[in-house]
Amino acid sequence: GWHREATSAHWNVCLHAKLRTSDRKRGTDARERIRRETKDMANVTSALSMPRAKLGRTADGRSRVHRSAGLVQRPAANLQAKVANRNSSGRGWIRRTSLKPCKPAVVASASTPAVSAASTTPPTTWKGADLKKLAACVLTAAVVWVIPPPAGITKQAWHLLAIFLGTIVGIITTPVPLGAVAMIGLGAAINTKTLTFAAAFSAFASEIPWLIALAFFLARGFIKTGLGNRIAYYIVSLFGKTTLGLTYSLVFAEALLAPAIPSLAARSGGIFLPLTKALSVSCGSDPNNGTERKLGSYLMLTCFQTSCVTSAMFITAMAANPLAVNLATTAIGQTISWGQWALGAIVPGIISLIGVPLVLYALYPPEIKDSPEAPKLAKEELAKLGPMSLDEKVMAVALSITVGLWIFGSAVGIGSIGAALVGLTILLVTGVISWKECLQESAAWDTLTWFAALIAMAAYLNKLGVIPAFSSAVVNVVGGLGLAWQPAFLIVILLYFYSHYLFASGAAHIGAMYTAFLSVAVACGAPPMLSALVLGYMSNLMGCTTNYGIGSAPPYFGSGYVPLPKWYQMGFVMSVFYLIVWLGAGPVWWKVIGLL
Repeated sequence: GWHREATSAHWNVCLHAKLRTSDRKRGTDARERIRRETKDMANVTSALSMPRAKLGRTADGRSRVHRSAGLVQRPAANLQAKVANRNSSGRGWIRRTSLKPCKPAVVASASTPAVSAASTTPPTTWKGADLKKLAACVLTAAVVWVIPPPAGITKQAWHLLAIFLGTIVGIITTPVPLGAVAMIGLGAAINTKTLTFAAAFSAFASEIPWLIALAFFLARGFIKTGLGNRIAYYIVSLFGKTTLGLTYSLVFAEALLAPAIPSLAARSGGIFLPLTKALSVSCGSDPNNGTERKLGSYLMLTCFQTSCVTSAMFITAMAANPLAVNLATTAIGQTISWGQWALGAIVPGIISLIGVPLVLYALYPPEIKDSPEAPKLAKEELAKLGPMSLDEKVMAVALSITVGLWIFGSAVGIGSIGAALVGLTILLVTGVISWKECLQESAAWDTLTWFAALIAMAAYLNKLGVIPAFSSAVVNVVGGLGLAWQPAFLIVILLYFYSHYLFASGAAHIGAMYTAFLSVAVACGAPPMLSALVLGYMSNLMGCTTNYGIGSAPPYFGSGYVPLPKWYQMGFVMSVFYLIVWLGAGPVWWKVIGLL
């Protein structure tokens, strides 16, 4: 029995010794595994071009990687080694738990080759001009440049015409923004010694480009304060129960705002397109659901067509109108005032604003004849706006003073530019808009640049004899027909109007053709002031023909309510309507006010 007890005790001692040895070995193996895996993670970190890392240990014994920069601590791997205290029998052991390696974002292996720097670099894209369109501009100028000038035109004048035509092609095709096109054109004129610096930049001292820039600043305050939306919603809330009533409320709301917002694209796209679309959707008319004909198609097309009318009624209702005024001053030596322009357009303009919704109601009728939701929606939007803010009140006062001075300022010796500066001064002093916001109004500075460039080139084309020579040639052709000035004037207007299919903006069309056609009309015996005004009106109305010819066309067409064939079809029909109204009923009114 003693032998058996001794043998048993011996084996117990041996077993405990072996277990302790095994525990120590397992602990060493665990520590070695942690060391190896931590080293592997450090290698991966180095391969990813990360800061060198070193293994640290937190208070609870978990392994972490400490950035050598000392800013961030992140685990090198999802490894944990839990150390247990000795148990009651005094046998210590190390138990490894949850050895789960982390999943790095990118790990290079033999089976997955490392991604080279060249393959991760995004492909280089051309950020400059549209080279095809730019080539068309250069080619146009080069072809005209090398053609021998006709008799009676100097080489300098012919070269300026080549640069001018290349610039016009650039304005139509826009290989770069319009201001950049103008700068390139002026640079070509200066570097070829066609114009001096003083001549090329002479129009930057003209009032007209600065008037437009100032009007853009005023428009920024008008939109920023929300006064424009408030006026539009209020009018809709009063007259929007039927489809025609809703349409007329939109039409005349836009007409009231037109003199204050020279950017037709901003006026249409920023104020009336969102309102028109919201009203259409509220009545269940949505192109995404195939219900655009319920109401939206009619509203969109009508609002677009009448925007061409309202832009024709006031000098400050479309950005290119002052360009026509400036060109007319150069061509006929008479200045068109804001009041003269508006007085001549008021009667045919109102007839058009009343007639357009009726004509389209018959030719392109909506499926919904009543819109009882519209006043309710407008009142809800007015309720959301709350009472007029102080900024809105200041804006209303500034706008009233500015428009009043535009109309009656000549009686007290204040011109258009002075009136605009009064309004801008009020807004700047009261903080309604800041000068920083004016500097950020890129459209104003862009318009100022290309307007001034076109004005300078057109003025020197006239001074150097190109425009007079062209006018003489056309006069000989039209005069050879043996017509009185009235039919000859009609031919001039029709040619000017329908050539707009070739132009992507009213400004480009005015810059290219207004002076020449005005000179032809006057040479045929038409009254100079009447000819200048009618061509100015047509410069806006002709935008009705396409989906790209005027600033309001892209936003309304882009809403998706009217298909392109119908847009062109209705555009041509409305162009005939405008010509009948403005050249039929217009002369009766113009005779009353002494223009005819």
